[in-house]
Amino acid sequence: MAPLFGRRTVRALAGPDAARDGRSLWQDARTRFLRNRAAVASLVALALIAAFALLGDLVAAWSNEEIDWSMLGSVAEKGAPSLANGHWFGVDELGRDLFARTVQGTRISLMVGVVGALIAVIVGTLYGAVAGYFGGRLDSVMMRIVDVLMSIPYMFVLILFMVVFGRSILMLFIGIGLISWLDMARIVRGQTLGIRNREYVEAAVAMGVRPARIILRHVVPNLLGVVIVYATLLVPSMIIYESFINFLGLGVQEPDTSWGALINAGAGQMQYGTLWQLLFPLFFFVVTLFSFFFIGDGLRDALDPKDR
Repeated sequence: MAPLFGRRTVRALAGPDAARDGRSLWQDARTRFLRNRAAVASLVALALIAAFALLGDLVAAWSNEEIDWSMLGSVAEKGAPSLANGHWFGVDELGRDLFARTVQGTRISLMVGVVGALIAVIVGTLYGAVAGYFGGRLDSVMMRIVDVLMSIPYMFVLILFMVVFGRSILMLFIGIGLISWLDMARIVRGQTLGIRNREYVEAAVAMGVRPARIILRHVVPNLLGVVIVYATLLVPSMIIYESFINFLGLGVQEPDTSWGALINAGAGQMQYGTLWQLLFPLFFFVVTLFSFFFIGDGLRDALDPKDR
């Protein structure tokens, strides 16, 4: 017997909500994210800053290590930003082009922030998922380890790490990433406690699937929403830590530089009237931080609109 109503008739009678049922969670999240003007504008700003970091060297008139000898001794008078001599952001106290050095500092600071956050997300997600899935005594021991590590002053450990193992970008990656996973582990553990009682996890256990496979195939993929949101909020924290370490002079070494080193150098030269040395790196630093915060806020609302 033929059906009484066709598909179009059923959809029309069901109303507009039924038309949305065919969309996935990620499609709905993308639509909600694009409606957030602050998040979209921040995403565009962040893309421009990333392009500046990747392609800035191609348009720079000077290299980051090249010294303009004509500027030495008169930086305050002749070292201001100018299109005529190719120093678009001016020069620093040593006569080096600030545009090229800001490009390098942006690249290093973004790299430290993204790589450090990636390390923290991977370690924290796996650690928290294992603790939450198995529960019991193992969960208690693993979480007590996290509590003990969180009681240790973070910056003290990071500074000690840099002093003992030497100042380098690699040590900065490892030091920041391996210490900042603690909050991620606690968040993932709490989410895993609810996921492990879902039907699909119980079905996998009944079928004899190994715990490691269940964690990687069923638990972790269902944590992606939380992980992505926290990762976008973790990147600016990594950049702040890196900038603070470099502000203290314990980060990257010359001739390399970063936002923290540039801000430190610019703050030390303010008394000589070279304000541009501080403003340009500070501008990129502040815009990047706010962009990540707005993007994280937009992703949180898009992936879980009930939290708004």
